[in-house]
Amino acid sequence: MITVTKTFLPSIEEYNSYLKRAWDKEWLTNRGELTLELEEKLKTHLDVPHIIITNNGTIPLQIALKLFGNGGEIITTPFSYVATSAAILWENCKPVFVDIHPEYLTIDETKIEVAITPKTTAILATHVFGNPCHVTKIEAIAKKHNLKVIYDAAHCFGVNYNDQSVFNYGDVSTCSFHATKIFHTGEGGAMFCNDKDVYHKLFYSHNFGHNGPLDFHGLGINAKISELQSAMGLAVFDNISSIFSERKKVVDFYNDSLDFSNLKALKIRENTEWNYSYFPVIFNSEEILLKVQSELLKEKIIPRRYFYPSLNTINYINGEKMPVSESIAARILCLPLYVGLSITDLEKIAHIINTNL
Repeated sequence: MITVTKTFLPSIEEYNSYLKRAWDKEWLTNRGELTLELEEKLKTHLDVPHIIITNNGTIPLQIALKLFGNGGEIITTPFSYVATSAAILWENCKPVFVDIHPEYLTIDETKIEVAITPKTTAILATHVFGNPCHVTKIEAIAKKHNLKVIYDAAHCFGVNYNDQSVFNYGDVSTCSFHATKIFHTGEGGAMFCNDKDVYHKLFYSHNFGHNGPLDFHGLGINAKISELQSAMGLAVFDNISSIFSERKKVVDFYNDSLDFSNLKALKIRENTEWNYSYFPVIFNSEEILLKVQSELLKEKIIPRRYFYPSLNTINYINGEKMPVSESIAARILCLPLYVGLSITDLEKIAHIINTNL
């Protein structure tokens, strides 16, 4: 079976070498030495001023919205994973959707300003498939209207935009370290910021609000990662260069082998150093997508309709029509992309797609 993604597993010996340190310390959570070491390595590798790693990739969105949403309207994208809009609703805010750019697939920055009302408190935008939003225009809009900017950068580990980490943009940026991601801790995530005061708020918010064992800065929740997860992260991090190079080979094969006269690829924004996180293709119609998907499934090749459906159409949201997002969501398919895909498998995938367009 060829799935859309496959978890990269370091050798069990690599993992156990880190795990043994936690065993020897008898310290499994509450920011032990493995967690601190992983944070420092990621901070240096990504060249970011502040990072807090967490137990999943959704809770950083919730914490940011708790701090900055204030129960208001949050301008967001309909083309993202459900966690983006679910976090808004979970924190008692209201998602206000803005349609997407038809090529970059990120929120259409030219449509944001007309959606702002006196109730708007923040913009929550997704760097889709690791493709950065137009961050400079979004920042200008936010400053003009005194809004906070939160980026769902779940797919963005290793992405640089304008010669710096994409995590350096926005008031808060978040990432997923889920097992399906390029860099992972089994289950986990992170939040990033540039401002020391924001970092302080994020930090106490992810640790029950603690200011020492008996005092509290304010309201908080438990978003701490365990030493078991951090051990996995450290073992994966030791392999990060080969992970990127192997994924690039798969992307290069697709780019060289698929028939793009009848298929569209994701357009990566200019000045972006991309991370080969996903390989989405956009068909001319949903009917062709379903035909190709059916033929792939017959060969036990399992792509993913990602992102589908457009979030504005989910029954508990029932948002306004978003024509571009709804059209793209109906026609987009993510192809298998992971370390270990053979040339034979890739040739089979490309042949099935090209002969059924």
